[in-house]
Amino acid sequence: MATAPYGIRLLVGAAVTAIEETRKLPQTILMYPMTVVSQVAHLVMKVQQDVADLVIRGDEALDQLFPPKEEQPEWATFDEDLDDGEPARESTDGERLTEGRFALFTGGEPEDSNPSPARTTTTMTADVPEIVTELDYESLTLAQLRARLSSLRVADLEALLDYEGATKARAPFQTLLANRISRATAK
Repeated sequence: MATAPYGIRLLVGAAVTAIEETRKLPQTILMYPMTVVSQVAHLVMKVQQDVADLVIRGDEALDQLFPPKEEQPEWATFDEDLDDGEPARESTDGERLTEGRFALFTGGEPEDSNPSPARTTTTMTADVPEIVTELDYESLTLAQLRARLSSLRVADLEALLDYEGATKARAPFQTLLANRISRATAK
């Protein structure tokens, strides 16, 4: 078979390529917006990286010209700054800084560290409801109690609320129980 001239082969090849690309056109049109968005996102990220690189280089140059002063604020106290015999820092009212709102989640004592005589006698005479021992209520955190509320009856919730009021009287626990009782009785 004789070989066709170069120009004819070029034209036939171009025609076949045009036909193939025309067949792919519907899929290409659908993908084109995504391709444009991807390229724009790439360009934006590249510009952000270049700007961040310039800022870092500027910081390095300024640090060489004007070395930073290593200062520690007066109020900042780190473990290595404390002497071994120095006690932990306390707030102005004498309460340890690790207590307070965090005690709600660790099962710690309520913020009132000096219970009144009325609360002490109420605690001793309080009848422990069965639901308290069943749930091991004393060891529950607020989040654990919240997770168990949906499975409790209104009578159990009221018993827990009364027990909480007679013993630790923790406001978040009382609020949680009271809100659940309100929602349960509203149904």
